Amino acid sequence: MIRKEMIAMLLAGGQGSRLGVLTSKVAKPAVSFGGKYRIIDFPLSNCINSGVDTVGVLTQYQPLRLNTHIGIGIPWDLDRNIGGVTVLPPYEKSENSEWYTGTANAIYQNIDYMESYHPEYVLILSGDHIYKMDYEVMLEFHKQNGSECTIAVMPVPMEEAKRFGIMITDEDKRIVDFEEKPEHPRSNLASMGIYIFNWSTLKKALIAKASQPNLDFGKHVIPYCHENGAPMYAYEFNGYWKDVGTLHSYWEANMELIDIVPEFNLYEEYWKIYTKSEILPPQYVAPGGMIERSIVGEGSEIYGEVYSSVIGCGVIIGRGTVVRDSIIMNNTVIGDGCQIDKAIIAENAVVENGVKLGVGPEVPNDTAPHIYDHGLVTIGEKSVIPAGVSVGKNAVVAGDTQPEDYPNGYLESGKTLIKAGEEK
Repeated sequence: MIRKEMIAMLLAGGQGSRLGVLTSKVAKPAVSFGGKYRIIDFPLSNCINSGVDTVGVLTQYQPLRLNTHIGIGIPWDLDRNIGGVTVLPPYEKSENSEWYTGTANAIYQNIDYMESYHPEYVLILSGDHIYKMDYEVMLEFHKQNGSECTIAVMPVPMEEAKRFGIMITDEDKRIVDFEEKPEHPRSNLASMGIYIFNWSTLKKALIAKASQPNLDFGKHVIPYCHENGAPMYAYEFNGYWKDVGTLHSYWEANMELIDIVPEFNLYEEYWKIYTKSEILPPQYVAPGGMIERSIVGEGSEIYGEVYSSVIGCGVIIGRGTVVRDSIIMNNTVIGDGCQIDKAIIAENAVVENGVKLGVGPEVPNDTAPHIYDHGLVTIGEKSVIPAGVSVGKNAVVAGDTQPEDYPNGYLESGKTLIKAGEEK
């Protein structure tokens, strides 16, 4: 019989709608990050670095790129005969088939998968955070305290606490109460959405609450464990942790990688971040090309100038083009004589010669001001920006656009240009 002490369940089904056009064709955990990675590489690498070698990845929304990226788990050394990584989409069952309707419902629908490993502990992770964490240390804390459910928490400034699920603990870090996004928080320990459960406790809670619509950890499973007297503890984490749920936090987390002393270091020898790597030639900087304080992925060719930016793999930046404070994802081609300021350009886009992105005043976006903000210009995947046009701040473009889509050659700040067939 197979026995695993702890297995991980990684929730990677989310659409990530606050990332706008970046997630119209791809699940949020599969979005590029830091030049050569995808967001899901971080929790997966944490698993293998923590000695957790059995990971179920629960996918749902636009899973194709995520499935191809994970494959059989070779880059993370998760191609095991027993355990390893398994992609778990919702599947047809004999009596009733349903999509995953909540975080805990997705776990509930995979009880058989977890049961097959007879685990003592189950680690629940989210697929869309950037951080490094040793789950073994958290498991040790869980065991020492005789906990049945341990929730990783992070101290946040009191004024921000109302945005999170907040844990209230005694001096031994035992959870005595918790509040979901409280108006007047009684503590600043925010839940990170990382849980370790005793398998028996989790199974009982999932079965007891199975009929709840949109079965959720924060709303149903954790309250159930608490009400039934299960010992619950808060494990305090003080490292770097970033939820890249909005375009601005995504842009910021990428920019933090190129700080003079980055708070989050991709280059640590003892805690490597693994990813599926296409075999590409090295990057090339042409005579007259210039790179300053930037990350540039392999296979990229730089003929222009790049300052404080994160450039993916296989990107071409033309002569006379100046890129500043921008994120340019894999296989995008930028022509000659362009000016790119504070832009996020998704994969496989084409920006033709003489284009200016990020010019003009800052005006709120006309369709989704809560998504396209902070002066960023966002260009969707496989979009084409015709030669010589200018695009303002807080603007978004997606699709194969033509010169006539730009009145007088200018898409004003705050405007939305999404061609038919493209999602918002």
